[in-house]
Amino acid sequence: MGDPPAGQRRVRVRHGGCAGGLYPTPRPGVSGGLPGRDQQVVGGRNPDPLPAEPGQPERVDYEYERRGTANLFMTFEPLTGQRHVTVTDRRTAVDFAEEVKDLLEVRYPRAEKVVLVLDNLNTHKPAALYQAFEPAVARSLIDRLGIHHTPKHGSGLNRAEIELSVLSRQCLDRRIPDADTLTREVAAWEQARNANPRPVNWRFTTLNARIKLKRLYPSIQSG
Repeated sequence: MGDPPAGQRRVRVRHGGCAGGLYPTPRPGVSGGLPGRDQQVVGGRNPDPLPAEPGQPERVDYEYERRGTANLFMTFEPLTGQRHVTVTDRRTAVDFAEEVKDLLEVRYPRAEKVVLVLDNLNTHKPAALYQAFEPAVARSLIDRLGIHHTPKHGSGLNRAEIELSVLSRQCLDRRIPDADTLTREVAAWEQARNANPRPVNWRFTTLNARIKLKRLYPSIQSG
């Protein structure tokens, strides 16, 4: 590209910004949603363990019958401690758009603006809504969104990722035989966890991020 003219500065901006300053303060007419996603293998263990014998316990092989995968969309509102999980067959841009539409029209129909913190998955873009809906519908949904992306390799700043980790430990730490069972188990987990809401006590501020994540922020070079 060549050198910039004298008096100008070259600015290199890494993809994504920091979500550090988005969580703590509620604003009128604004709700916070934090979609995350995970993939769950659906299948059962090998049904034929080797029976116990004198001096030998029953032996179960780690092999299992794989029956496909399922996608989980996690939406978490940090100020109220409420979360919602949607189980889908796939993880396409259209699936993401359907989740966003449900978020806006079913769960937060009266919110003027919903702040959406996303990681940098290739489907997490406003363009996904145009793939799924008529342009007028897509535009009306996008106008109600405030989209912020976490830095690349910084998806841990998305609180939905923590909720997905909790879900994995408490509900998905075993083989799930089929998609229907997965949907029921996840719904039961969601209901139980929402009954005892735990809002996020967010202490990682934008100032903290600029120090600890300096390498992810714009680099300004004079010359």
